[in-house]
Amino acid sequence: MTFGEQPAYLRVAGDLRKKIVDGSLPPHTRLPSQARIREEYGVSDTVALEARKVLMAEGLVEGRSGSGTYVRERPVPKRVARSGFRPAAGATPFRQEQADASVRGSWESSSEQAEAGIAIAERLAVKPGDRVMRTKYLFREAGEPMMLSTSWEPLAVTGRTPVMLPEEGPLGGMGVVERMRAIDVIVDNVTEEVGARPGLAEELHVLGGVPGHVVVVVQRTYFASGRPVETADVVIPADRYRVSYHLPVK
Repeated sequence: MTFGEQPAYLRVAGDLRKKIVDGSLPPHTRLPSQARIREEYGVSDTVALEARKVLMAEGLVEGRSGSGTYVRERPVPKRVARSGFRPAAGATPFRQEQADASVRGSWESSSEQAEAGIAIAERLAVKPGDRVMRTKYLFREAGEPMMLSTSWEPLAVTGRTPVMLPEEGPLGGMGVVERMRAIDVIVDNVTEEVGARPGLAEELHVLGGVPGHVVVVVQRTYFASGRPVETADVVIPADRYRVSYHLPVK
């Protein structure tokens, strides 16, 4: 194989991908069998199998037990808002978007005290093992799971205060900025790092995906005078949603 030349399985996968994208192989159509791929492209069984694996990992096809491999219906990506603007009520970007009468959104959450692992301790500038409040969220659109989020807040900041539980109490459900302000902690900066990775099995089980599907991960941290007071991981299926940012102009 010369420099820059693709392996045979990628060339086969690329041609099949093109047929899926241009509609030659429409949704719910059975993908050519391994034997058919071998004959049509003049490749080995191993190459044909690896090409099918590529398309499955990309989420373009799915296996159906006892039936074969079929082209998946490609969802039209929807928008998930991330915003630097906040209304007077202090709602989070998700709650702002879900306030639209045409959108049917809901969410559920659970909070528990936990020990900060090494990675979270670094993000919160605390020691590994320090106590944090961990809150897990599942967001739904029209009843369908569409986003996961896990947040961590150091109990050295919120412990024994009215805002210790993010979704309970007089400020339950308000944004981090508003909750922290209530205990005289003034949030003055927030950072978000956006990346992508294969979804974890437990994430895809909840969000409705197949192994190999990619998720977008937004790693968010709120700061007050340089001190991290909350950090979170937001997980979104990359094939169904696009992250849309609305940032204030200064």
